[in-house]
Amino acid sequence: MDTNPLHYAEKDMDLNEQLIKNKSATFFLRVNGNAMTGAGIYSGDVVIVDRSLSAVNGKIVIAALNNELLIRRYEVYQKRIRLVPATRKLSAIDVDPFAEFYIWGVVTYVIHIV
Repeated sequence: MDTNPLHYAEKDMDLNEQLIKNKSATFFLRVNGNAMTGAGIYSGDVVIVDRSLSAVNGKIVIAALNNELLIRRYEVYQKRIRLVPATRKLSAIDVDPFAEFYIWGVVTYVIHIV
């Protein structure tokens, strides 16, 4: 019995077809920093981001806050927005209602670079 997992991989698999739902709204970004290591996203990884998706509570997003892009978990609690890292080394960010802020996109997949 052949137990090699690569034996069963599709030879002609198209990753664009498998991972991208909305081609015109999908971007690849390289992560710089360790804010999301607890979620399995490490510095150097590539995240696939869909800008057509709406952010919902608990999703990992790319947020633009005061001209800086951040990768964090999106949380809404009592009509307040928080950007929560997946590491104890950083604190959650309570988004000031007067801050320059918007959700740039929603992370759909992570590609680990080895």
